[in-house]
Amino acid sequence: MPKILIVGGGYAGFYTAWKLEKLLRNGEAEVTLVDPLPYMTYQPFLPEVAAGSIEARHAIVNHRSHLRKTRLLSGKVTKIDHAKKSVSITPRQGKDFTESYDQIVFTAGAVSRTFPIPGIADNAFGLKTIEEAVAVRDRLLTNFEKAAVLPPGPERERFLTVAVVGGGFAGIEVFAELRSLASDLIKDYPELSFDETHFHLIEAMGRIMPEVSLETSHWVLNNLAERGAQVHLDTQLLTAADGVVKLSNGVEFGTELIIWTAGVMANPVLRATDFPLDERGRLRLRADLRVEGDNGILEGAWGAGDATACPDLSGGGVGGFCVPNAQHAVRQAKLLARNIAAVLRGEGPTDYFHKNLGAVAGLGLNVGVFQSGKIALKGYIAWLAHRGYHGLAMPSFERKFRVVGGWWNNFWLGRDIASLRTVQYPRQFFEAFASRPAAAAAPAKPDAKKPASKTAAKKAPAKKPAAKK
Repeated sequence: MPKILIVGGGYAGFYTAWKLEKLLRNGEAEVTLVDPLPYMTYQPFLPEVAAGSIEARHAIVNHRSHLRKTRLLSGKVTKIDHAKKSVSITPRQGKDFTESYDQIVFTAGAVSRTFPIPGIADNAFGLKTIEEAVAVRDRLLTNFEKAAVLPPGPERERFLTVAVVGGGFAGIEVFAELRSLASDLIKDYPELSFDETHFHLIEAMGRIMPEVSLETSHWVLNNLAERGAQVHLDTQLLTAADGVVKLSNGVEFGTELIIWTAGVMANPVLRATDFPLDERGRLRLRADLRVEGDNGILEGAWGAGDATACPDLSGGGVGGFCVPNAQHAVRQAKLLARNIAAVLRGEGPTDYFHKNLGAVAGLGLNVGVFQSGKIALKGYIAWLAHRGYHGLAMPSFERKFRVVGGWWNNFWLGRDIASLRTVQYPRQFFEAFASRPAAAAAPAKPDAKKPASKTAAKKAPAKKPAAKK
């Protein structure tokens, strides 16, 4: 059977495998998916996970529960040699090995792109994984606990200050969701006041959320200002060393929570391949999702998602290419599966075409924005549209039920505000009280000035007196 190897089990990789399972006939091809994680993360839900509105496990899709016909390899691809049609894999357990293929699908996605700003690599959180979202939530909740036992002053306000870098959709959503969470937390902390909480968003450009109209982005800015959040436009982050943030506009403040959402870049594993890349390190694709080499199509190589440069035939993409978002990743993956099945059956592939239908964002409980062409919705109606769209977009009925069920529970019971930060150190409590073997006593060293024992002293020869002349 032809071997189809999918590199990456995120959005594009999961949907490609899921669709191939439905399209391929028994015995028509063997599909293998390689990823170091056993699940796909539904990234649009990460801001709500960070704010405690969605349970973390409900925002992921387990591979083994939903890919019943796909061979799953838990490991990291470290090299791709398409000339030999083989990949090198470092498994989570055991020795490295190689895997051969006939068709390869690269869907390893993107990672956070940062700059060498002092303090960012050491102190900031990204927002690309479920683990990061959980860590952000627990850090904010833990900071409130610490602040509650401190006297009023700069040190207490340091724990109640949040900084988000990047004014795109991800940055604005997590910024607004955390502002909403902090406002709710104040009700449970009579020791603290709303005025002691400070939220700063830093954006190097002159506007936020380029996916929506300028009028809608201004509405978001005004809404955030009314909720006590401050947005710094045309401002750069100079340093975040030692938890002290300094901005190019002269503003300086201390914080224990910095979140970086200022851009992404293609997965660096592409540099360890013989695939053709563009100037930004993305995999070069044709509109039919086949890899475009210097001399034409690279047979047997496909791509989709955030790590690729796919032409946007609708004319709406930045620089003529599809922007890295969930809308494109899911739709490209479904078409990619159909194109692979068509090629295996001797048919021709179809070009990818998708015109952006709009953008929707949640800005905390009961607040959202929706933009489709000139139509814009704001406030509660847009928030319902946000939850409705993403609730339906979550793959599988089982996942939909869990997410919507969580929203329903929160509607009646409120958010669960317990921090589980210590779960990141699971043996801490056990180690603190665990009995350990007594350390072996070190053997005593004999004193060079004294004889080792009385017996040895008696046996020691006496000194002869010096001879007289």
